[in-house]
Formats: sequence, C-alpha cells, structure tokens
Amino acid sequence: MNEIINKKVKFRDLGFMDYQEAWDFQESIFAKTVAQKIENRNSSVDRQVPTENYVFFVEHPHVYTLGKSGKEENLLLDQKGLEEKKATYYKINRGGDITYHGPGQLVGYPILDLDNFFTDIHKYLRLLEEAIILTLKEYQIESGRIEGLTGVWIDHIEQKNPRKICALGVKSSRWVTMHGFAFNINPDLSYFGNIIPCGIDDKAVTSLSQELGKEVNLQEVKEKVKNHLIDLFEMELVD
Repeated sequence: MNEIINKKVKFRDLGFMDYQEAWDFQESIFAKTVAQKIENRNSSVDRQVPTENYVFFVEHPHVYTLGKSGKEENLLLDQKGLEEKKATYYKINRGGDITYHGPGQLVGYPILDLDNFFTDIHKYLRLLEEAIILTLKEYQIESGRIEGLTGVWIDHIEQKNPRKICALGVKSSRWVTMHGFAFNINPDLSYFGNIIPCGIDDKAVTSLSQELGKEVNLQEVKEKVKNHLIDLFEMELVD
C-alpha cells in the first residue's frame, strides 16, 4: 500500500502510432513506475516519491496481437497473408488470446498504480468495461457483460446474436497496469475475419459505426470515454 496516494493521471492522445513503438513506450513507463514503487518501499515515508499514473489513447496500423494464454492457430493468416493485408503480428505479455488493432479503433492504455485507487484487478477490468458501456449508452446502445467473458458485448442478455464491441487485455505487476482496451468505432471489420477473436469462434464482432449505420466522430468518442474513466476511477486529470 502506498503511503502517499496520488490520484492525478496524466492523459495523452498519441494519435496514430506503430504498435511496437507504443509497446516500447508503455514498457518504459511501466518499468519506471514499478521501480519507483520498489524504491519507495525501501525508503522512509518522508523520502518517498508519489507514483505517477497515465492514460494513453492511440490508433494503430493493422496489427494482430497474441496474449500469453493465446493459441497461435487462432491467427488464420500465414506470413504471406499478413503481408497481403499489410498487417503485422506480435506475441505480447498481456493476458487473453488474439485480437486485432487498426485504424478507426480507439485503443486505451492505462498505466496506473492501482495502489493509488484500489487493489482489485477484477474491479479494474469491470470499470474499464463500464466506461465503454456508459459511452455506448450515450449513443442509445445497450451493452453489457457476458458471464465468463471479458469485454463489452451487445445483445448480452438474450444472446440471440451477441457481438463484441470492445476487447480487454491487461498486464499487472505490483499493482501497476499496462495494455488495456480496444473499442471498435469505425474499423474495417473484415480484418477480424482473419482471426478467431479472443479465441471465441461462436460470437461476432461489431463496431459503433456498424451498430449506428453511420461513421462516428472518433474524437467525440474519445472525450466521452475519457470523461467516464475520470468519473469511475475518481481521477484528477492532468493533460
């Protein structure tokens, strides 16, 4: 538990960024935060430095990422197929299976020291989901969770045609988080046809634009998601 609680969160929109570059950027901040926690625990209270918190928004070029518990056969493309789709592929250190990132998708990377908020990884995941659920509600779209599955789903109650609109995959060490969520706004959904998304082969993937039948202003969605994250986590945002 941190002796000094810091709920200030530095927010930055990284714009359009290569996946490897964004991953390296996350890793550097994550490592710095963990190192500060270790140093604090070996220091007297008057010498401790508050750990910092960050939320990054980003869009990636076409890329498939496979989590630690994922299966490579859930990627349905070989190297030639990836090249034809102008997509890259990475095995990464988050939880979960395979997913897709690409233009028109809002990817959020919170690097938070949960000791500053609450030490409950399940609550953390549920609040990320809730930020998306509340955002969708602003567009008059009802969404929610399906028991046993992460992410945000449409038609989550009757499940006649359940479809995922936001995927989650995180890493946590010493209560510091990285990776995060991928919210489909205006992506090319055909790219999901090249994988078994999150290893689930009996449910569809959708986007906000597909559900509304029109393209959506991505900047508008970013503001809504950001505001819900601030409220749910009781953050003090620093731009």
